[in-house]
Amino acid sequence: MGSVSLKIGDGTARFKRSTLCSSAVNGLIIFSVLTTNLFALYAFTYSPSTRSTHSFLPAHKDITLISEQVSLIMREIEFSQKKLAQMEKDILGYESIDLSLPNTADELQLFLRRHRLPLGKDSRTGITEMVASVGHSCVKSMDMLSQYMNYKPYGQCPDDLSLAQKLILKGCEPLPRRRCFAKTISKVGLSPFPHSLWKNVSDKIVSWSGFSCKNFECLRNKNCAGCFDFANGYENQRFVKARGKNDFLIDDVLAMGSGGIRIGLDIGGGSGTFAARMAEKNVTIVTQTLNNEAPYNEFIAARGLFPLFLSLDHTFPFYDNVFDLVHAGSALDVGGKPEKLEFLLFDIDRILRAGGLFWLDNFYCANDEKKRDLTLLIERFGYKKLKWVVGEKVGLGKSKVYLSAVLQKQIRV
Repeated sequence: MGSVSLKIGDGTARFKRSTLCSSAVNGLIIFSVLTTNLFALYAFTYSPSTRSTHSFLPAHKDITLISEQVSLIMREIEFSQKKLAQMEKDILGYESIDLSLPNTADELQLFLRRHRLPLGKDSRTGITEMVASVGHSCVKSMDMLSQYMNYKPYGQCPDDLSLAQKLILKGCEPLPRRRCFAKTISKVGLSPFPHSLWKNVSDKIVSWSGFSCKNFECLRNKNCAGCFDFANGYENQRFVKARGKNDFLIDDVLAMGSGGIRIGLDIGGGSGTFAARMAEKNVTIVTQTLNNEAPYNEFIAARGLFPLFLSLDHTFPFYDNVFDLVHAGSALDVGGKPEKLEFLLFDIDRILRAGGLFWLDNFYCANDEKKRDLTLLIERFGYKKLKWVVGEKVGLGKSKVYLSAVLQKQIRV
């Protein structure tokens, strides 16, 4: 008669087709179940004709009471289901943004619309719907968010890169996706790698939307202390030539890494010079930066490096223990608030592998209290201090204290 096989794990389950005998047995079982249910129904509802009228009343009251109890149970189940559904909505967070507000862009409503899971309720989480990801703080900037999402679908995106960054800096991160085409710029003249690392980038291959400067010459005179100029200044000597005891050299730091340094993260990496120097040592560096008054991300990409457009209020989109090196300077001082710095350092610790290096590069300590608080915070992590230098730099007639350190993450048990 044949059989049906179903592979389960490493074994195989076989289901034989039903025979005449098994069909008869199944029929007998079904008949028994139906007969039992009919007898139960008969016993529950039947009252003998010899029973007097007054003896029927208690039974009728019992049935009424049972019906009321069943109705009460059903109401409780319905209430619990509604409560669970509301808890699911609260966990997902999609009702934190009121889409019924006037002037809410249609595209925003469409993007945030809930969608049922294709296979029904998830057995692990109990979630039944998919919800688009959007920053919870967007609710505080609904006017700006609606402006950002007010565009023509399938058309060209508005020239609003500065608006997007304003939303990110207000905590509206991640931003909702859009169904429009970003402005394209001809990238003619890009140099091949590794020649691209130290060749000045053309003004024509960068979008200057939202910036007060419209060329790199303007930026060289007012921003980033010449970090866009490789022909003049100190930028092409950084990390290979020290100007003070706080400036560590790349070769010296790489020699401290146990197990080798292969991949790292540069926080607040400016124009990507640290990543460029590391690329010469066959080390891949991801450079986190925003476009604060300058097209940093495009400039880094034009050098053949990896830019990451992300604020420091956002969790790093990397898995635990993946980086051999994390490099950061005064960009860690997020708003000067110690609790924010603490959260940030814990996230750095999360993505740094055991034996990896945390390179704190010329962190500005505004006062002795700040230096002491930072020192105590770092010591909580139990890192091994491979190098620790506190020095002063004189600028504009005023002395400033900077901390530079190379710390090695230890295995925790």
